[in-house]
Amino acid sequence: MESFRIFVVEDDPLYGEMLKHHLSLNPDNEVHLFKTGQECLKNLFRAPSLVSLDYSLPDMSGLEVMKQIKKESPDTPVVIVSGQEDISTAVALLREGAYDYFVKDEDVKDRLWNIIKKIRENLLLKSEISLLKDEIGRKYEFRNVIKGTSPAIRQIFSLIEKATKTNITVSVTGETGTGKELVAKAIHYNSARAKKPFVAVNVSAIPRDLIESEMFGHEKGSFTGAITRKTGKFEQAHGGSIFLDEIGEMDLHMQSKLLRVIQERELSRVGGNDTIKIDVRLIVATNRNLAEEVQKGNFREDLYYRLLGLPIELPPLRYRGNDIIILAKYFVDEFCIENRMPRLSITEAGQSKLMQYSFPGNVRELKAVMELAAVLTDSDHIDEQHISFNSTNASTNFLLEENTLEGYTTKIIRFYLEKYDHNVVLVAKKLDIGKSTIYRMMKENKL
Repeated sequence: MESFRIFVVEDDPLYGEMLKHHLSLNPDNEVHLFKTGQECLKNLFRAPSLVSLDYSLPDMSGLEVMKQIKKESPDTPVVIVSGQEDISTAVALLREGAYDYFVKDEDVKDRLWNIIKKIRENLLLKSEISLLKDEIGRKYEFRNVIKGTSPAIRQIFSLIEKATKTNITVSVTGETGTGKELVAKAIHYNSARAKKPFVAVNVSAIPRDLIESEMFGHEKGSFTGAITRKTGKFEQAHGGSIFLDEIGEMDLHMQSKLLRVIQERELSRVGGNDTIKIDVRLIVATNRNLAEEVQKGNFREDLYYRLLGLPIELPPLRYRGNDIIILAKYFVDEFCIENRMPRLSITEAGQSKLMQYSFPGNVRELKAVMELAAVLTDSDHIDEQHISFNSTNASTNFLLEENTLEGYTTKIIRFYLEKYDHNVVLVAKKLDIGKSTIYRMMKENKL
């Protein structure tokens, strides 16, 4: 760790020199002695790690000096050393932000040693936390965690990049297993809030009678079993981002409370009267069509428009073409590294089998399929016999959705366009239809 810079502001030259000598016994401490408040303030550009401040200075009071220090450098700890004990003065100084208050006696030197030790430990801890958060940020750089080169995924990258530049609410939609939480983390850890908390909440996993307490916290004794005060998820996410997954599962009563918190940017704990200001970035996700839920009366219209923000719709894996192979290779490589296994390749027959499957479980299912395949193979490659799908009637699962003939035709053509990187000539040949049919559907915005 770099040297610990201490300012000693003391108008008594003997006492000041004594403190400077004592604190300098540790070679890691860099101690500067000042006799007036103005001298100290003029040197704040040196960024002290701690200021030991005499309360009674010849040019200004210790309180005035401390206020100016806090104005210019809010995080700098200031310890007030006074010639007389005055409880009311001590309380006032502590309220104004003093780290501690000492009366001049023979124990001051040791107290300062203890404070320096605590501050250095906190600085080391903050440094470690900052490094960890930087690591997490690099881990969630969105092009590292969201694999693929398909047009659909390139569009997702573009939207994530836009989302990281502002605090706009983001609503992520898509089928189960498409990676909604990964997108939420990518947005948070690439935004200005990256070093603040990211709090994920699965709304559907919280019992209805506990969700308000879980989200907004509760006071001790507010209900049976509330034996201590509890801070809620919104408070925990203060300064950072909160990700509400499966937001469509929230009941109407809780929706109204959430709407108020979003509008007012404040909350009250269950059983409490105090109003707590919050600063959070909101990211929500659902696999439901919220517009339809509004029409059915299951979701508040005013909350729907509050949450809409920047919509990001994640494509199903079956529409992402060659991304299936990119992801499959990635999951196999990761599994082999984690389990200290030799690297495995995927044969052409294995890749062909993967491309012919529609993956109703999306990316999550592909990961499970490839990890199992890596376990089943006895050679240095994964072949088609190692790849097994557990979905029933997998090749025609899109038929489980009721649709018109034109609707099914649109789905099939869209799937092949994504699969073959929008090569209309090749898709027309594969499906044995005219190119004009595809171009006409594109012109009519059906694709």
